[in-house]
Amino acid sequence: MIEIKKITGEVLFTSPAENLKSAMIDAVEQSADLSGAYLRGAYLRRADLSGANLRGAYLRGADLSVADLSGDDLRWADLRWADLIGASLSGADLSGADLSGACLSGADLSGADLSGAYLRGASLIGADLSGANLSGADLSGANLSGADLSGAVIFDCWVIKKMEGGAK
Repeated sequence: MIEIKKITGEVLFTSPAENLKSAMIDAVEQSADLSGAYLRGAYLRRADLSGANLRGAYLRGADLSVADLSGDDLRWADLRWADLIGASLSGADLSGADLSGACLSGADLSGADLSGAYLRGASLIGADLSGANLSGADLSGANLSGADLSGAVIFDCWVIKKMEGGAK
C-alpha cells in the first residue's frame, strides 16, 4: 500500500498499488486532489498524469521524462532540477512554478501558462513553446536553442542568455 502525503505528513491519497508510479496513476484516475504532494525525486517516467491537480506539489528532482502532464494544474509547484525531457505539458498551468535547472528539452509546452514561472538555467532545447504564456517569467540563463516560440506571449520576461541555434 502506498500513501501520497504532503510534506506535513497529511495523507492525500492511499492506493493498494505496489509502487509510487502506479499509485499516482490511480490517484489521477480517481481525480484525487494531490495539491501540495511531497514527491521529491519521484520516478514517474512515462506516467500518464494528464489532468492532475498537482498545485504546489514538491517535485524537486523528479523523473517525469516522457510523462503526460497535459492540462495539469502545476501552479506554484517546485520542479527544480526535474527531468521533463520529452514530457507533454501542453495546456498545463505552470504559473508561478519553479523550474529552475529543470531539463525540458524536447518537451511540449504548447499553450501552457508559464506566467511568472522561474526557469532560471533551465534547458528548453528544442521545446515547443508555441502559444505559451511566458509573461513575467524568469528565463535568465535558460537555453532556448531551437525552441519554437511562435505565437508565445513574451512580455516582461527576464532573458539573459544568447539564444544559440536560433529559437523560432
